[in-house]
Amino acid sequence: MRHASLIRHAALALGALAVTSAVTTAQRNPDAAALKNPVASTPETIAAGQQLYLRNCASCHGRNGQGGPGNDLIPAAPSLLGDKWDHGSTDGEIFTNIRNGVAPDFNMVPFKDKLKDDEIWSIVLYVRSLKK
Repeated sequence: MRHASLIRHAALALGALAVTSAVTTAQRNPDAAALKNPVASTPETIAAGQQLYLRNCASCHGRNGQGGPGNDLIPAAPSLLGDKWDHGSTDGEIFTNIRNGVAPDFNMVPFKDKLKDDEIWSIVLYVRSLKK
């Protein structure tokens, strides 16, 4: 009886792990990951990205990219200071998440109607500069 219980618990744990891996993988976007930033990284483009970030992103992600819980979002907006993000951490994935929002709940709203593509790419450059 105890042996059967251990096997059942192990199977449930492996199933949960498989679901978690599938969700994490499903949130990545291989097409977006292949996109390259056409905006050159210069002090000027990073400064422009910082201004755009402060106006459009800081209210959720914090002035320095540290994320919640200082906002009212549930779940709180994540930190932008880490190396790996749930929705992809390449320049192209970050660009796509800003441009199109993050589905399915769209806690991260799309900015494609508010910002031009080169402005979004400048924000990507600024976010990249936060880790340094």
